Amino acid sequence: MIYLNGKFLPIEQAYIPVLDRGFIFGDGVYEVIPVYSRKPFRLTDHLSRLQHSLDGIRLKNPHSDEQWRELLEQVIACNEGEDQYLYLHITRGVAKRDHAFPVGISPTIFIMSNPLPAPPPEMLQKGIPAITARDNRWGRCDIKAISLLPNVLLRQLAIDSGAMETILLRDGYLTEGAASNIFIVKNHVLLTPPKSHLMLPGITYDVVLELAQGHAIPYEIRAVSEQEIRLADEILLTSSTKEVMPIVSLDGKPVGTGEPGPIYKQLSQCYQQYKACIMRGQN
Repeated sequence: MIYLNGKFLPIEQAYIPVLDRGFIFGDGVYEVIPVYSRKPFRLTDHLSRLQHSLDGIRLKNPHSDEQWRELLEQVIACNEGEDQYLYLHITRGVAKRDHAFPVGISPTIFIMSNPLPAPPPEMLQKGIPAITARDNRWGRCDIKAISLLPNVLLRQLAIDSGAMETILLRDGYLTEGAASNIFIVKNHVLLTPPKSHLMLPGITYDVVLELAQGHAIPYEIRAVSEQEIRLADEILLTSSTKEVMPIVSLDGKPVGTGEPGPIYKQLSQCYQQYKACIMRGQN
């Protein structure tokens, strides 16, 4: 069951007009929200990021935070499974095809839920391969826009080469992954780029930094050079659906020892403990 413009209905019965600006222009934004034990994870943070994205494309938020909470809870209740992930999609609406913003139309609002599988144990234990590529996306990657073709093409580079993610480099420095945020470890220090218009401000990115601070793991938020990435002792990937995952090879060469490292193992354990507290309603 999904939500579309005020109605709950089976996804097979959901349709949008062909002149929806999301379909024509990619004129819209989205959010992905993990749900553990039927509780949305860090919902306040996700709604704050949604507001940032809407502000970035100059689209008025159609609902208050409380209204969003009620809608999302109803979608969760309509679907099976204790662990889900919500996909929330807002476009500027339906209008005659013209680049200029139309006046007096209502936005299209779509919410669906899918099962949230746990990251495969083998990937968590053995790690995954990644490649690097030039970050050729637009200059507002902080907006979670539905027009994801550059990310799709960059991620496909990884799939074509037998890897799981593409780490993006712009002017010799790390930005993020095609569908993730990236951390590296060098000399027992966790390093990651600062939030900027060139990367998506990840919710899991925030959680990992909070866990590092709370568990005395040294970290620095600063520009990370390509050379530092290639000489890293560890590389970690974070995202809402993959949580925290180790990258053990980069462009066909081992990262550090070629196995998940101690900082990853500590952060992964801390993340699972934190998530367990969320599921028990202790946060």
